[in-house]
Amino acid sequence: MFGTSGIRGPVGSVVTPELAMAVGRALGAEASRVVVGRDPRATGDALARALAAGLTAAGADVVRLGLAATPTVARSVAWRDADAGVSITASHNPPPDNGLKLWQPDGQAFDAARQATIEARLEAQTAASAPWDAWGGVEDWPGARARHVEAILDAVEPVDDLTVVVDVGNGAGALTVEALDRLGASVVALNAQPDGHFPARSSEPTEASLSTLSRFVAAGDADLGLAHDGDADRLMAVTGDGAFVPGDVLLALFARLAAGRGDRVAAPLNTSLLVDDVLAEVGADLVRTRVGDVYVAERAAEPDVVFGGEMSGAWIWPAETLCPDGPLAAARLVSLVDERGPLADQVAAIGRYPTRRRAVEVDDPSAVMARLEARVDERYDDVETLDGLRVDLGDAWFLVRASGTQPLVRVTAEARDAARADALFETVTGLLDDVR
Repeated sequence: MFGTSGIRGPVGSVVTPELAMAVGRALGAEASRVVVGRDPRATGDALARALAAGLTAAGADVVRLGLAATPTVARSVAWRDADAGVSITASHNPPPDNGLKLWQPDGQAFDAARQATIEARLEAQTAASAPWDAWGGVEDWPGARARHVEAILDAVEPVDDLTVVVDVGNGAGALTVEALDRLGASVVALNAQPDGHFPARSSEPTEASLSTLSRFVAAGDADLGLAHDGDADRLMAVTGDGAFVPGDVLLALFARLAAGRGDRVAAPLNTSLLVDDVLAEVGADLVRTRVGDVYVAERAAEPDVVFGGEMSGAWIWPAETLCPDGPLAAARLVSLVDERGPLADQVAAIGRYPTRRRAVEVDDPSAVMARLEARVDERYDDVETLDGLRVDLGDAWFLVRASGTQPLVRVTAEARDAARADALFETVTGLLDDVR
């Protein structure tokens, strides 16, 4: 039931009010106070009410935030002395989807053990109602957004004479506009009206979906452009000339900003060698996790990690929160430009390495991966099986993973040299074709 991003799927077939109420009962069996917020999807309010009904029937008190960015919900668990939080969101998924993501008081998403406990209660239907006179209450807290803005202002230095375009994407990230304005930036907001149909662009901030932002920034005099997904846990950017900043480059910039000698940065197995090389320049190391910001956050919770990131746009500063925080990332990037100069110049100085990718449709991904593992083991030493098959060759690497949601196997190969990347990619895709 739980994926790497909580419970998520089409409303009506996967996500229903009945499911939300059942999750509320299951969570309320162990939590006495729960914070609940939602992104602007059309189905969010009804699901939030159903969740609250289940929670209160189980005896838990509910603190309702209403429309709120997911990182605001995650932070509010500790701010309101709650035991857990729930975001009603499908993040960057299309409008027909919705979901529930559960949060711990430290801002980390529910780990596998906590998810398993909830699933077991749902399957066994053991979460009974509390006695009539022990039902929980409901209170509204309209101050969550303001508290989040203040937290950003406490964490980031003011900026001077910068113009920033923020594409909210009709989502829940309008607090970024307020935070940047109070930090001293001149802010232009695009698509700032919350609308769960996401009429302006798709909710996922990709190079393709941010074409309007890129053109708008390029045509004006802004220093950079920023964009969130629907619940504002992600942040992506474009330079002052409108060029999209790839996620691995943004990861390298944030990692270098956060880390010093002896520090570690957490990122998934598919992270570019570029990040390793940038960190090596400052005496820091990269530690790799399974793919998914939940796994990055788990590693970032350990004391030797100062930053965690994923090139999809999830950025985690564990000293602030273990939830990916798009508004905080926006403020830190604007501060970085204020301190070190134009984003385009910083991106150019970082560079990129050639990466090759392919998604292959197969009938049985698990069986194909098992056959491929045998072939890869024969050919390479030190095959990493943390999440798929990854082989590090020093100057190059490749990763083969089965999709968790589609009948696909994905191949990624990267090297510091284009010819080396091409040759490695050809070898690995050949091995995959042999066992399909």
